[in-house]
Amino acid sequence: MLFPSLPKQSMDFFERMYYGRGYQRIAGVDEVGRGPLAGPVVAAAVILPKEGIGEELFDSKKISSKKREHLYETILTEAQEVGIGIIGQEEIDRLNVLQATLKAMALAIENLPTPPDFILIDGPHGLRLSIPQKPIRKGDQLCNSIAAASIVAKVTRDRMTQEWHQKYPQYNFAKHKGYGTKEHRRAIEKFGVCELHRKTFRGVKEYL
Repeated sequence: MLFPSLPKQSMDFFERMYYGRGYQRIAGVDEVGRGPLAGPVVAAAVILPKEGIGEELFDSKKISSKKREHLYETILTEAQEVGIGIIGQEEIDRLNVLQATLKAMALAIENLPTPPDFILIDGPHGLRLSIPQKPIRKGDQLCNSIAAASIVAKVTRDRMTQEWHQKYPQYNFAKHKGYGTKEHRRAIEKFGVCELHRKTFRGVKEYL
């Protein structure tokens, strides 16, 4: 006999929980770009309307680029507020990528036009902010506002890679987005390191 499957937790579970505790402006925050060999970490913070938006939201890594672009435009139109935080490759090298990621997320929160009164954070780490907050492992798969933030961060960074490609076509940033693919590693070996590369990362530092 098969056991019945447990009901799946709804994507607005955490928002509803904290609205129920009296919070009114709940921001989800997520980042993209920890793993690449080049370019910045980009974070986004999103405050959705209490009723959500007219689209089902997903972790940005689990949907096509076309779907991400569509949801990105919907989020920018329907969200109450959106903030972006960007920490460049030089600061990643100076701080380390985890600290740069946390700084980008805090900056995204600070760049919201109006401060939130609660933050839902993707991952296990809290932020050095005085605002009440809840870190959620795999939050981009469990929470609407974090999923929205993951989409905004991903599309923002992907659009940046198109600009890098125009300046440094030999690396083909438009295709691999700065990640350490075989093609990218071969390009570094052939053409050397450019200003966008993270000079403390394995796969880059060997060619300085």
